[in-house]
Amino acid sequence: MNAPQQPVLTAATTEFMARHNHRMLIGGQWVASSNGQTLEVLNPADESLLATVPAATEADVDRAVQAARQAFEAPGWAKMRPDQRQRLLLRLADLIEANARTLAEIESLDNGKSVAIAEAVDVALSASYFRYMAGWSTKIEGSTLDVSIPFAPQNEFVGYTRKEPVGVVGAIVAWNFPLLLASWKLAPALATGCTVVLKPAEQTPLSALYLAELVLQAGFPEGVVNVVTGDGPSVGAPLTRHPGVNKLTFTGSTEVGKLIGKAAMDNMTRITLELGGKSPVIVLEDCDPAVAAGGAAQAIYFNQGQVCCAGSRLYVHKKNYDRVVADLADHANALTIGHGMDPSVQLGPLVSREQLDRVCGYIDIGRQQGAEVVAGGGRAGDKGYFVKPTVLAKVDQKARVVQEEIFGPVVVAMPYDDLEQVAAWANDTPFGLGASIWSNDLSRVHRLIPKIKSGTVWVNCHNMLDPALPFGGYKQSGFGKEMGRAALDAYLEQKSVLMMV
Repeated sequence: MNAPQQPVLTAATTEFMARHNHRMLIGGQWVASSNGQTLEVLNPADESLLATVPAATEADVDRAVQAARQAFEAPGWAKMRPDQRQRLLLRLADLIEANARTLAEIESLDNGKSVAIAEAVDVALSASYFRYMAGWSTKIEGSTLDVSIPFAPQNEFVGYTRKEPVGVVGAIVAWNFPLLLASWKLAPALATGCTVVLKPAEQTPLSALYLAELVLQAGFPEGVVNVVTGDGPSVGAPLTRHPGVNKLTFTGSTEVGKLIGKAAMDNMTRITLELGGKSPVIVLEDCDPAVAAGGAAQAIYFNQGQVCCAGSRLYVHKKNYDRVVADLADHANALTIGHGMDPSVQLGPLVSREQLDRVCGYIDIGRQQGAEVVAGGGRAGDKGYFVKPTVLAKVDQKARVVQEEIFGPVVVAMPYDDLEQVAAWANDTPFGLGASIWSNDLSRVHRLIPKIKSGTVWVNCHNMLDPALPFGGYKQSGFGKEMGRAALDAYLEQKSVLMMV
């Protein structure tokens, strides 16, 4: 594990972090919580205090929803032409790109991830997604219909449909990709003409607050985007049940997603849920073991395994199982662990003490249920929330480490005999978010793809995302889609119009 180094920050990052006591954005104003309470934000690499943010109350949530409602109904936003919304989104994308290093540094300090990865992946994808959705602002359309009213043959009718913004959106995002997930929520909402109350995760609120500054710089009207900081019970729950919210979008755990879904139904609030996963990595018999091991390492250890679609279950044909597992263990043991601001580091800390304890607890459960620890197997160091990249072998399909989401750098590896068996095992969890198949035998790949019950299937890659490709899950991995044209539908109501002429 690398010794901690004093990070060298940009002037903009230094200025932002020096504020210490941050404010949240409501109605275009930077405000404290109504009761003056704050939350501490810790650096997961060394457990030091980074900053404090407002611990918002239910009254603050109500203020933010009212501000979003006023902005939604105000002429400055509701009557704004699609091409004007497009320009604002493109301007915001340019500002994200211009501030890429600062956003990446904030993300690294707050979340623990590699600053290089944050800049190359999180920030770059965010800018790209805002540009993608900006293009859709001018392409939202209804249709004209030739109608037949059987009980009024003597009359003539004109029928058409129109798409209208759903209204105020409550957006709740997870801590693993704070900036990117916020962008996933904001971009389609703003493109369609909605307004937003964004609640970032209490562990990682800082990049959302910096993004809010860029929103104001881009020229969005006051109240169109509001950012309210705080924990789930004080902010997330009131936002979920608020009658002034027309649509909820949530990324996080399946357990919390179920609670949000139930609460939303009381108000018949539209909802999108992007939840947990336990994604299989399936290595077919023809795949080069070295390629498979490298792919499996990337699938699970990217972002410290804190990825909803991380390749946390590895299924290898029995012919190559021992070789792939041995090579994967070598990859795990070779990873450099340390502070995300260190450019040589390949694996940073987990986000919090709670997550550290959760992941280490699952490793212990794996041991108790008979798993062999081939690499890693516990905490790294005694300061910061670091976990060694871990490989568990000889695991039973029904073991908890196979069935439950760990959300850390832990992969379970199992051999299989044939396609039917591996397809059944791949589907044998409550989740269905992602999967990958590693093979050059495209005939077998094409036969296997329809058998896998997941929202995304990658072939010879994993964790690859593009703004045009819809992303979402089957089963308890949620419903609705992020990204792509499909994401827009969740932010639009469709109205039918029939006119007798």
